Amino acid sequence: MTSTQVSTRTTGATAVALPPRDPAMPGSLANRPPPVWSLESNGTLTPPLTEKCDRHDRQDGVCCKELKGEDDRILIDPDVIRDIIIGLSDGLTVPFALTAGLSGLGTSRIVVVGGLAELIAGAISMGIGGFLASQAERDHYRFLQRHTYSRVMRSCIGEMEREVYAVLGPVGVDEATSQAVTSCLRKIEDEPGFASTSTHADEENASRGMKSDSGLTPFLLKFGEGLEEVPTRRLYISAFTIGMGYLLGGIIPLLPYFFIPRALEALQYSCIITGIVLLIFGAVKARVTGAARNIWGYVWGAVSTMAVGGFAAAAAYGLVVAVERSSI
Repeated sequence: MTSTQVSTRTTGATAVALPPRDPAMPGSLANRPPPVWSLESNGTLTPPLTEKCDRHDRQDGVCCKELKGEDDRILIDPDVIRDIIIGLSDGLTVPFALTAGLSGLGTSRIVVVGGLAELIAGAISMGIGGFLASQAERDHYRFLQRHTYSRVMRSCIGEMEREVYAVLGPVGVDEATSQAVTSCLRKIEDEPGFASTSTHADEENASRGMKSDSGLTPFLLKFGEGLEEVPTRRLYISAFTIGMGYLLGGIIPLLPYFFIPRALEALQYSCIITGIVLLIFGAVKARVTGAARNIWGYVWGAVSTMAVGGFAAAAAYGLVVAVERSSI
């Protein structure tokens, strides 16, 4: 008789195989969902905050995270959407208006040369503009961050409680809770050291003893002023997104002029192609921004975008024709 059998008979317990340790195996504990605790504590154990749910008391037994809403669209980062819209809308509108205006001169070669020159210069200019705008936004935040941190450090706890309550009070938080929040955030602000990533902005914060993402300073900036730190990579992403959006959007009105020698004939195809693209772009913009709640939202987004581009093209074409026929 082996020692394992003796031990089993002595204790009277049944031997149970241990769960597999390999996470890739089907029976592994790593693949099992975490346990769900009831909202009501049994008095001896406190349910973990991340695992509390009312699914046990629901008739369908479905967790809140698994419930589906009426509109389950996943929206893209609004900063990226903003840059794409700026680049594409300007790229579809400005070169289209320019080519329409140059079409009054008669030959497609002039339209292509002028359109390409404007397209390259415009894409570079728009990209640089996006970079400088994001840089100015970042510099503005850092200035307010230094100013707010200095004010927090020299102010008493009473003044900070008043400022925190001015932020939380309008949304329904009482004074006692606001004071508790102030005390917690002030302790974090007073702690020595710096815990964050090693970016250039964080190195500047560390030299001043500041914490980049915790404490009273980021709280007052984010919820009081509505400002957040602009990462350095955001500058380059904004420049690339706006510049490429302008370049891709601007090449569309020029396409017919590469194949049709007569500018006025090419203008007709350019208007059709650009009009269709503007309609599609307006509908997609309404979709990704969440502005369209029904079919009329898509229609309005498409028609309004096409109307702006068409008005700009008509104005440019009319101006060139008027100048060409005048004695100027």
